[in-house]
Amino acid sequence: MQKYVNVLAAAAIMATSALAPIEAQAFSGNRPATTSDVTLAATQPKQVAEKFKRRVVRLVTDEKPGTIIIDTNNKFLYYVEGNNRATRYGVGVGREGFGWSGVVKIGRKEEWPSWRPPAEMRAREAKKGHMLPVVQEGGVDNPLGARAMYLFKGGRDTIFRIHGTNQPWTIGLNMSSGCIRMMNKDVEHLYERADIGSKVIVVGPGNKQGYVSFEDRGIDILRTILGG
Repeated sequence: MQKYVNVLAAAAIMATSALAPIEAQAFSGNRPATTSDVTLAATQPKQVAEKFKRRVVRLVTDEKPGTIIIDTNNKFLYYVEGNNRATRYGVGVGREGFGWSGVVKIGRKEEWPSWRPPAEMRAREAKKGHMLPVVQEGGVDNPLGARAMYLFKGGRDTIFRIHGTNQPWTIGLNMSSGCIRMMNKDVEHLYERADIGSKVIVVGPGNKQGYVSFEDRGIDILRTILGG
């Protein structure tokens, strides 16, 4: 009984803290502010902002358990668990001109994937004096990080991925060429839960994902305390 009282007391304290709900957003398709292609690592924050750390949240949605919802406007990825529950991860998303939206599926998964930048990316970067490899084998220096989940549409690879990153300070920013970046520890966590064939809804510019109902009501306090 005393343990239950203590839990409720802790919950009350947390409820009045900074663990407030994320306000529901009206998705208009407006592109968020962007960041320059050239970034000086020395000027970047050393830690990921607190709000982008992995959390269990109360998510009201009619999407089925196992669905992934990516809110590119607010830089969150939700793994739907059912019963108004989800795990929320902070992500990095596409910069200006590289944002997108739609409904896709995980077509394949790979641990410590190799990176094969598209020909158009290599050509684009070459004009800036950056010579990219045709292929870079997986490892700690690979831009795809520890895990990659390849997004398919109609049975074809979209060239977009949900993947890790060796630049964790980019989480919460518009930095990528359209892929969804996660901290390595978070992409490993999601990789173990998300199956091939899982539905992925990307809410972003153009609203091509169609109507999707979800509302983040903030941290699930009891699950956070009890580790559920």
